[in-house]
Amino acid sequence: MTTLKVWDGFIRCFHWFLVVSIAVLYFSIEEGMIELHFVAGFFTLALIVTRLIWGIIGSKTARLSGLLHSPRAILKALKTPSDSLGHSAPGSCMVMVFFIIIITQLITGLMSSDGILTDGPLAQYVSSDTIDFANWLHELNFDILLYAIGLHVLAIIVYRIKGKPLVKAMITGSKELKADDSEAKVTKASWPAWLIFISLLVLLIFTWAKEPLSYLFS
Repeated sequence: MTTLKVWDGFIRCFHWFLVVSIAVLYFSIEEGMIELHFVAGFFTLALIVTRLIWGIIGSKTARLSGLLHSPRAILKALKTPSDSLGHSAPGSCMVMVFFIIIITQLITGLMSSDGILTDGPLAQYVSSDTIDFANWLHELNFDILLYAIGLHVLAIIVYRIKGKPLVKAMITGSKELKADDSEAKVTKASWPAWLIFISLLVLLIFTWAKEPLSYLFS
């Protein structure tokens, strides 16, 4: 066995930042803190966009292409689990599902409106019927996200029982692999990802997030 770094710094921070931002999104909407909800949403938007870009130019294990597996490969991996550099085939499928759910949540949030005081930044560009649909889907989709999170946590527990500490790997960035399964280097320096993320965050702070931030800190 050999220990190999398989997750770069941005991928690990993305994972935990996303956990925190989803928790804040849930808490803020439950407590009626709409300004905080929008700010957390814009933070999540910057995270997701950066992750998608890093999925094209980033580390080997961060590549979106590595998340694509056939149904046969997923079933085979479920029947006979094996070590992999990055996400397993079932894990990759789960990641893709999360991407779809979260992107749907972000887009519908940008087009949502309470019809009184608060509008998403894209609500002015779409019809009232589209806004109504976005409001409905935004609420429904978040429930789906919560179920997906529950399934994800259950899978982590099952893998831990089987001796595969997925959480530890996402904290340290390293995995123990068979020597013949290892490669010299699969990660890249993640500073380009951080540069992209910070640039997007600053852009959002001075545009869409400017008004909710001003209310939040007034």
